[in-house]
This record gives sequence, C-alpha cells and structure tokens, in this order.
Amino acid sequence: MAVRTLCLWCPDWPVVAARHAELVPADGPVAVIGGQRVVAVSGSARAEGVRIGHRRREAEAACPGIVVIDADPANEARVFEPIVRAVESITPRVVLERPGVLSFPTRGPSRYHGGDGGLVEHLRAAVEAAGPVEVRIGIADSGFAARLAARRCIIVPIGETPTFLASWPVGALGDDDLADLLTRLGLRTLGAFAQLPESAILARMGREGLTAHRLARGEDALPPALTTPPPDFAASAELDPPAERVDAVAFVAKSLADELLERLAARGLACTQVVIEVETEHGEHLARAWRHEGALTPGALVERVRWQLDGWLAATGGLTGGIVVVRLVPDQVIPASGRQLGFWGGDAAATDRAERVLARLQGLLGPDHVVTAVPQGGRSPHERIRWVPWGEPREPSSHSPVGRVAGPVTVEVPPWPGTIPGPAPARVLDPPIPVSLVDDHGRAVIVSARGELSAAPARLQGTGLAGGGGVVTAFAGPWAQDVRWWDRATRARRVTWQLVIDDDFACLVQVERGQAAIAAVYD
Repeated sequence: MAVRTLCLWCPDWPVVAARHAELVPADGPVAVIGGQRVVAVSGSARAEGVRIGHRRREAEAACPGIVVIDADPANEARVFEPIVRAVESITPRVVLERPGVLSFPTRGPSRYHGGDGGLVEHLRAAVEAAGPVEVRIGIADSGFAARLAARRCIIVPIGETPTFLASWPVGALGDDDLADLLTRLGLRTLGAFAQLPESAILARMGREGLTAHRLARGEDALPPALTTPPPDFAASAELDPPAERVDAVAFVAKSLADELLERLAARGLACTQVVIEVETEHGEHLARAWRHEGALTPGALVERVRWQLDGWLAATGGLTGGIVVVRLVPDQVIPASGRQLGFWGGDAAATDRAERVLARLQGLLGPDHVVTAVPQGGRSPHERIRWVPWGEPREPSSHSPVGRVAGPVTVEVPPWPGTIPGPAPARVLDPPIPVSLVDDHGRAVIVSARGELSAAPARLQGTGLAGGGGVVTAFAGPWAQDVRWWDRATRARRVTWQLVIDDDFACLVQVERGQAAIAAVYD
C-alpha cells in the first residue's frame, strides 16, 4: 500500500550549515568534501563548473580561489535542528533522512490543513519563521518519489507517481553501477526500467535490482516486516552520574547499538528506521526518528546518535540537564535477506564488522600485532611497504620524498626511480632465503661497476630450496643499485635479478655484500 509522503529538502545544506557556523565566508564559491569527493557546492561554485563528485583538485582547477572544507555532519545536524522543530510543530511523525532532508506521512496533517497545498503553505511558513533558509518541498505516493518531487517543488497528484517518475533518468536511483548497466541495455529512463517484468529483474540483477525496480514503479523499496516491533526489541541504558557530554553518551550508545542489532539479527530482521530517545535529570523526554536507506549498522546508528545529541544540546530550549537514560527503539524493521558480505569497501556493514574484529584482536594481542600495509618510497618490494599498527594514521614514512597526505587518507606513493619493474611479487620473504647464484662452471656470478656480467646465471642453489636448487631457465636484469650511498657505515652495492627456475618457480634474488638471497617469490 502506497504511503503519501512529504519530503523537505534544503539544497546544498552542508554549505549552508558551514556558513551559518562561520566556517566559510558568507559569500563566494565553496565546496564541501566528503570521502575525497565534492558532496555539496555553493551556487557561485556551480556556475564556475564545479560539480558534485569532483575531486578536490578538479574543483580547484575549475574554480580558482574556491574555499574547500571537509564535511562536518555534526555541525549540519546542529544547524538543522531548528528547522526540524519547526516541522514538528505541524506533525510529530518527522523522520530525518540526513541533515538537510526530512520526510513524514501526510495523511493526518494534509487533512487538518485542507489538503496537500495547504499543508505545504503552512510548512513553508513555519520553516521561514525558524530562519531564512531555502527549502524545497515535494509530495508523492512514495518516499523516493517525494524526494525527486522536492527537487522540482511539485505536488504529484494521487495515483500519478509512476507517470511522474517515468521521464527521470536511471541515474536518479543513486546507484552508478546499476545506472551504467541499464544505460548499456538501452534503458535510460525509470519508465523504461519499470516496464520490465519482476522475474527478469530478479534473475538478472538480484535483490538490489528488484529494490530499484520497485522505486522506479513508484513503490517503497521494501515494506516493513513488522508495523510495530515488539517492545522487547528496544535497548536502553541508565547513566549514573548524568552525562552532559556527547562523547560520553555515544560511548554507551555503541554498546546499545550492538545489543539492538544482535536481537534483531537473531530473529532474522534488520532495522531501517530507529527512534533515539533520551531523558534528562530534570524529567525532560525527547525523541527523534532517523531513517537509513539500507540496514543500519552499529557504526551508522551511533553516528546518528551523535548528530542528534549535537542538535539537541545546541538548540535553544534543548536539554537543560544531564542525560540519565538513553534508549534506541527500532521503528521499522525488514527481513534480513541472506547475502555474502564483502570485507572492505562499499559494504558498510562488512567494514564496520571487520573494524570491530581488528580492534578486539588488538586488545588481545597488543597494538603492534595487528598492522596494515602503507605504501612508501623505496626500490625493492621490502622497502616499499611499511607496517602501521591498526588505528594509527596511515601516513608515508618521513624519509619518503614523494609521499604526501591528503586529509585522513594517504595518497599512494609512486615508486622511486630505479625501482624493480613489475609485475610485483606475491610474497616478500622476511628473512630472505640465503642461496648461491652460479654460472655453468659453478662460479658465483659477478656484476661489475659498469653492470657487466662475469657470465650468465645458470643455476640457483641453496639448502632452503626444494632439491637443493634448480636450473635458471630465464632471467631479467641485473639491476645494480648503490644503497644508502650517503652513509659510509651502511652503504653497499646491491644487484637484483628476476629468475625463473626449472620453468615453474619465479623469484627475486638480491646480491649484497657478496651474499645472494631470495627476497621475494612470484606465485
């Protein structure tokens, strides 16, 4: 059953919030960066060619003099709070999508204010009274359609949502990979996509494609499995002494989020909308609903608790005392469809789970026993990787002349001149395996200062090799390097070879100070 929904959208809200907090100038071009991409731009920056999705340097190249700042969701939530309170004066069923976007079902409020048109007029007047902020309002028969209607500030008549959606490009679904696939199949609009049968969509694109197909038809993505989740699903905690800082409450909310989602998972459910409730020592009770496009993860849930607490604490007439109770109540749940989680990357649930496991292992084994690899300057495979304890900044080593850091994400360091050419070996041995590289007469192969060979390598032998060694059937090199030539005590000459032994074993052999060793293996 379609739910008539109103969506209120504040365009370029990250820019508006940053200007309200005086983080950027009141006028001039501004871009907000999130995840190394532009997520919001001011009107003057857009006129100069800056677009959402650009990288920082692309934005700066398109608009010299642009002010670029990092996204601050907590500040965005604080500044958005007065607008949310103004909307709550009209209806209590407000659901926040993200700072700058909210929605609510229109059935009751629309009847009270004489129809959808009257509701929009009253809502706009209430928001304007809260502050001079540009808002766009749209109404349609589904949440997705209402968000698109808000872009054009229109009210879609009842029953005409599929017609309204038909002309929108498939990129409006917000899934670039799916949009690219549909475009290559010749389906460039939501109307063309919606005409395909569900069975074909499910067979070709799976559940994610089926969800997008429902949106294109003007339906909600997934109907809730439970209209009202049982009360025992809620997770709450009492704080003694009362907490007055956001980080203290968020620390408690992290354990509550884990508890809540574990209860739901035990019953085969996932949460898409949660109500955050707090009580203060003065008897105040505040509640706010937050919605998520997919299933909420513990990290995403705690992040929304932080945003909401920042908004309540900063708002006029907000919390007047310390928080004594925090409660998380699932408001909408859906079946937890079985799927194989990825380990890193775009799967937020898998990333959050992996981070928790690594942090737990670090607590058991010690900080230095859980590490991640960071590229850095160097010529050999061993030198080009530095191990950093999990949780520490992933920055290149200070001796690297070409490394640089952009925000919290490390820019990959290019290889030094004279580095060993690709392909990169699959395994780097620590310590290397001592061997001997000899010619046909059993003499060690020597490379002169000019890079000339005493003879072609014929055999690699050593006690650590299967069968004691093998015949060199192919080789590349040698590459001669003067290692740490500036340090009289540690400088040395290194010669590196890429060798194939008996046509089935490839390795990287380094000769330094007269001693040869297998430094890496190509699998």
